[in-house]
Amino acid sequence: MRLGTWGPNAELIGEPGGRTRLDTPALVLDVEAFERNLGRMAATVRASGAALRPHAKTHKSVAVARRQIAAGAVGICCTTLGEAEVLAGAGIRGLLITSPVVTDAKIRRLAALNTDADGISVVADDPAAVAALDRATAGRERPLSVLVDLDVGVHRTGAATVDDALALARQVDAAPGLHFAGIQAYHGSVQHIADFAERRRRIAEALEPLRRLVQALVGLGLPATIVSGAGTGSHEIDSQGGLFTELQAGSYVFMDVEYNAIGFRGGAPPFETALFVATSVVSARHPGFVTVDAGVKALATDGPLPQVSRGAPEGTVYAFRGDEHGQLTVPAGLPPPALGTVVELVTPHCDPTVNLYDRYHVCRGDTLVEIWQVDARGRA
Repeated sequence: MRLGTWGPNAELIGEPGGRTRLDTPALVLDVEAFERNLGRMAATVRASGAALRPHAKTHKSVAVARRQIAAGAVGICCTTLGEAEVLAGAGIRGLLITSPVVTDAKIRRLAALNTDADGISVVADDPAAVAALDRATAGRERPLSVLVDLDVGVHRTGAATVDDALALARQVDAAPGLHFAGIQAYHGSVQHIADFAERRRRIAEALEPLRRLVQALVGLGLPATIVSGAGTGSHEIDSQGGLFTELQAGSYVFMDVEYNAIGFRGGAPPFETALFVATSVVSARHPGFVTVDAGVKALATDGPLPQVSRGAPEGTVYAFRGDEHGQLTVPAGLPPPALGTVVELVTPHCDPTVNLYDRYHVCRGDTLVEIWQVDARGRA
């Protein structure tokens, strides 16, 4: 039996039907759907003339990042410095850290990473943070590329006004240890607006400050080489708006209940569900429902409920029943899945669900073909 790094399911690799015999809870990646998603996003972005720098916060995986690069991505976005360190250590280049790095310890790590790896960039939204980044990198052989982060409605990070962003751009440009690379403007609050037309309207409103900023920078002789933002829910809109030079979409590789529920330009999502949580029936002692071994420790709880994908009758509904357990209620008159049956659930929110696991069980059809690590899990 091969255990250790690869976990208790390693012995099933290559065995037909192994997907239905997984030791659970287990994160399952349907690699055929995943590969089609990579191709569809690459084609959409390529046709728009923009670039793709997808977000590793979705997958935290070297294996996934390498496949995104192979499909044409110019680099990878990372929310945490730890994610960037892991991916850079695996040879991934073109890493943009999309959350400000401000503490002394992390700035020292960032400066070291910028020395060791090519194509590192980071966002900043505060004059004090820009000054600290400059102090840490001044005199080094390679300046640190900085994008000014503009708040376009999320109210989480970002310069609050266009004037604030212009002042930061001037400060970065004047700093010996820094290089002004452009602008980040991510509007996460609009990504899950269900109606496509309403989402497009809200995005147009949110991006008006970005449009003014880009024009003002040109007037100052500081054109933004990179204008980075957008997500899976806005990629069709932002790729056609003429503002963004690159898109940061991440969830498209997996999809989830949240993204499957919204409308896209063609109506249905252009991407397939590729990520699931496999769970086993551990108790079947009550009529009408069974208990499975996936609860709040196995599935994200910040969104809708997971949806049953396979292994139980159509119309079966999942409910959380504690840390380690969930309940599957089947439609009246239908037999519930038997004790020991493996049932697959569509993840409610893919990013935080992935963060609960150490590995992906990569399946082609019903065969487990590989196991990939969630390499950057726990790396801040």
